[in-house]
Amino acid sequence: MRLALIASSLLFALPAAAAEPVRVTVAPAAVELTGARDRQGLVVQAEFADGSTRDVTAAATFALDKPVAEVRNAFLAPTADGTATLTVTLGAHAVKVPVTVAHSAAAGDVRFRTDVMPVLTRVGCNTGKCHGSASGKDGFMLSLFGYDPDGDHFRVTRQMGGRRVNLATPDDCLMVNKATGRVPHTGGKRIEPGSENYLLLVRWLEAGAPKDPADTPRPVGIEVFPKEAVFAAKGEAQRVVVRAKYSDGTDRDVTRFTVFVGNNDAAATVSEDGVITGTGPGETFVLARFDEFTQGTAVVVRPDTPFADPKTPALNYIDTHVHAKLNKLHVVPSEVCDDETFLRRVYVDLVGLLPAPAERAKFLADPDPKKREKLVDALLEREEFRDIWVMKWAELLQIRTINGISPKGLQLYDKWLRDRVRSGATLDTIVRELLPAAGGTFENPAVNYFQTETTPQLLAENVAQVFLGTRIQCAQCHNHPFDRWTMNDYYGFAAFFGQIGYKNAQDPRELTVFNSGTGETLHPVGNRPVRPKFLGAGAPDLKPGQDYRAALADWLASAENPQFARNFGNVVWAHFFGRGIVEPVDDVRVSNPAGNPALLAALGERAAAYGFDVKKLARDVCLSRTYQLSTKRNPTNEWDERNFARQTVRRMRAEVLLDCITQVTETATALPGLPPGARAVQLADGRTPNYFLTTFGRAPRATACSCEVKTNPTLSQALHLLNGDTTNGKVVEGKVVERLLANRKPAEAATDLYVRCLGRAPTAAEAERIAKRLDAAEDKTAALEDLFWALLNSNEFVFNR
Repeated sequence: MRLALIASSLLFALPAAAAEPVRVTVAPAAVELTGARDRQGLVVQAEFADGSTRDVTAAATFALDKPVAEVRNAFLAPTADGTATLTVTLGAHAVKVPVTVAHSAAAGDVRFRTDVMPVLTRVGCNTGKCHGSASGKDGFMLSLFGYDPDGDHFRVTRQMGGRRVNLATPDDCLMVNKATGRVPHTGGKRIEPGSENYLLLVRWLEAGAPKDPADTPRPVGIEVFPKEAVFAAKGEAQRVVVRAKYSDGTDRDVTRFTVFVGNNDAAATVSEDGVITGTGPGETFVLARFDEFTQGTAVVVRPDTPFADPKTPALNYIDTHVHAKLNKLHVVPSEVCDDETFLRRVYVDLVGLLPAPAERAKFLADPDPKKREKLVDALLEREEFRDIWVMKWAELLQIRTINGISPKGLQLYDKWLRDRVRSGATLDTIVRELLPAAGGTFENPAVNYFQTETTPQLLAENVAQVFLGTRIQCAQCHNHPFDRWTMNDYYGFAAFFGQIGYKNAQDPRELTVFNSGTGETLHPVGNRPVRPKFLGAGAPDLKPGQDYRAALADWLASAENPQFARNFGNVVWAHFFGRGIVEPVDDVRVSNPAGNPALLAALGERAAAYGFDVKKLARDVCLSRTYQLSTKRNPTNEWDERNFARQTVRRMRAEVLLDCITQVTETATALPGLPPGARAVQLADGRTPNYFLTTFGRAPRATACSCEVKTNPTLSQALHLLNGDTTNGKVVEGKVVERLLANRKPAEAATDLYVRCLGRAPTAAEAERIAKRLDAAEDKTAALEDLFWALLNSNEFVFNR
């Protein structure tokens, strides 16, 4: 019944006026059917010259050269053992699909792990809002999304004296009656009597609700077809097929047992049966979850407007990948920004300061067509550039006074990081020094990292989040519902930190960290020891007494782990665009894929080739056409927020904003622990009290989360700029206006204020209004200080554009 409903929802054919496809694909490309209950759905997808795709399954014809299977509604079911070739035809296109059938007469036993649990997951029994919650529901608890099959079998069949199942009347027991709505059930009716889900559950109960034999094949992965769909307009649909691979080498169509979730309903929605419908324009990712595995399909919905490739010139590899994605979306990038805008933008991004009026004048007067390149190269050599990245790495390492870190230890820790960055040490080098660090927190300041957090679990979570861009926290208690990480992955990674030892040093302010060489990390399911295992990779060959952390550090930044390089590239990219290719930058997961995977891969490859040198990668970014785009929208990109078709308007981060206010007012800010004239970006302690920095969202470094840095404007920020001492006090304290009036006319002084604050001269209309105000003002100094204050409060000053 369900298969017929799915097929009927896709009974459309190619429109009469549609262009002939340039390619037709069938997925899966080969079919293996094992057992009488096996079946396999097929998806036929047409690709057109403009890059769009269409699900043409219902328009295709299917023909087998041997009667080993029956084809109905694009589903294959076995009829006899043997091999055959399925020919799928659409117009002039024909695709051959090999078909193999084995054990076609054997129905096979119904297993709890492979048959019953998928039913419970599919109908929602083990979700967080039902029996999968931490305390269960109405006295019955299941593991969340089925991470503990053995425990679930016990709770279903043995807990409460067998009250839930009655083997004497399998189809009339509490479990079946609640699921079918025959008796009151908080979750309502979940299974239709007579359906495949119902028959599987009852057959298992009729067989005695047995526990699975030890040799029962288990799922080892899933495949989702198709991997991508590009809709020419909203309203188009695409069916998804999910196939599971098992430990005995067989496979199985598990689409009917899969849970589907989309991440952007504004672009496309997905039905419970895996039919994606465009609501567009935009992009979405449809996650398919079966057992402990997650994969998905990327969907693009075009705006259904006329489009011609604008042949936008590419300045480097970054533009090549960005333009390819924009062409797929039928989006035209904005124009390149003018020199004034670029100058201010790149100063703020690279050195956290504004260009001085003299620097601006020199840049604008330079006729060299490569002057932007020369400017970027000059800024990259400045000490302020390194200070910006010391601050960013300090946030990721959570440098702050916590857990007994003394002021001396903190200053040494900050100095160690600052010295390493200033000496040219790259991130991979820092990681290899940091993770296996041992000794006293004064003797070897890198050791302070292990005082910030002291449990193996929190250390593992932070390392994964900071250096791999992956949040594994969910997998501590259950398999991650929206990513590939399982509890086995979590505790295998945490085991790398399971042998860290701590002891007091002679100085009571100092702590000594060492490799104890003993200790095991225990898995909470079964309380069994867990061997260290790389995240998403294999397990190292560790020798007795070897420091597990050293093995982790070697792998983390190695060529065997491309995610480190991609995460590095994504962090650098986000600094210059206000959002990552994966956003948030530290939340890479199956259900939150990169907006431009090819661009992310290219940045990762370049980062590794550059030896993780921030300077070289930052140069590539700043000299790309994509970075130099205007923030102005055009009709094609006004709806797009994630594909870098234009630059983003970004509020300066707290430290940079304070430094820029200090710079243009020619004042100094008293900062604890720093000498007079120091900048806010140089603060060592994330917990240093400063009202301005707190109000404008400085990261307290309490967690490794990128979300700690707040750049969203708030009412309290606006009120502080309007009424606080930071702007009012510094305008008066710096006496900039007095010095300007000493040798300039009031109108010229006003122009200077515009240039130093906004990087541009006033427009004709602004100049006219200013002249009228100045002519009417008795106190020119006060009038210009009011203008200065107004400029510091303007969005144009506070935001980088």
